[in-house]
Amino acid sequence: MQPIISIAGLSKIYAGGFAALKGVDLDIRRGEIFALLGPNGAGKTTLISIVCGLVNPTAGRVTVGGHDIIRDYRAARAMIGLVPQELTTDAFESVWNTVSFSRGLFGKPSNPAYIEEVLKALSLWGKKNARLVSLSGGMKRRVLIAKALSHEPQILFLDEPTAGVDVELRHDMWQLVRRLRDTGVTVILTTHYIEEAEEMADRVGVISKGELILVEDKEALMRKFGGKRLTLQLAAPLAQIPPALARYGLVLGKGGSELVYHYEGEGGGQDTAIADLLQDLGRAGIGFADLHTEQRSLEEIFVGLVSEREQNQTGEQG
Repeated sequence: MQPIISIAGLSKIYAGGFAALKGVDLDIRRGEIFALLGPNGAGKTTLISIVCGLVNPTAGRVTVGGHDIIRDYRAARAMIGLVPQELTTDAFESVWNTVSFSRGLFGKPSNPAYIEEVLKALSLWGKKNARLVSLSGGMKRRVLIAKALSHEPQILFLDEPTAGVDVELRHDMWQLVRRLRDTGVTVILTTHYIEEAEEMADRVGVISKGELILVEDKEALMRKFGGKRLTLQLAAPLAQIPPALARYGLVLGKGGSELVYHYEGEGGGQDTAIADLLQDLGRAGIGFADLHTEQRSLEEIFVGLVSEREQNQTGEQG
């Protein structure tokens, strides 16, 4: 299937010489939720701004639904809804008028029934006549999403959509994003809350210093990099790890009251290693009261990838 967004060799160098993007290649699949992760200044917002036609690229090509974003700007932009980070709204307009006006900007005919559907989906129907100035920050964020959806786009960009909103509203937005995906809308989000990507994304891209360093299906990413750890709560504290257990690379923690064993992936080999460890603990006279396993989180994977990239770049410069 042809990607709904295709990005090839995309670069952006600002007037001062800062390279915000460096040869980015990326295809976004139709109907997926794609999470773009990266630290501040990594290039996330610049990438979104170029695709949405707000910033001109220095080099490269972007197509949206087969439309070149420069040569066929109107057709490409009409397919996109954008929810920016900033709460930019006309403070003294009503919610209804604001969302309806946004629809008209894209040349769409009036459709009160659709606007009503969007406002109800975002729990804004009870506020339809309220002026934006009277709304909370979370409600204003919902209005931005309603504006982005007003012209029935096939693609929705969410740039830090839940920044500054409470946990309950964040979960409401997660549910909305899933519903949109289920109706065929492609969703691309950037976020500092990596649990959002872990919760929602089908695929994850990691960008650092303008370079896309990884794009992977989320589940495959978790399998590939999501190392596991076995934590044993000891029956009695240990002062040090016996030499006979050195080959396991165990870490002694919590004042000697727990042992942590790190291992990668799944399969018979790891099962055997864990069984051997437990046997060797018994031979060493070390008892444990409890044990549990944990999967490495997406946040830990992300931090590790970015740190490794920065270390490699530092080594190359040295």
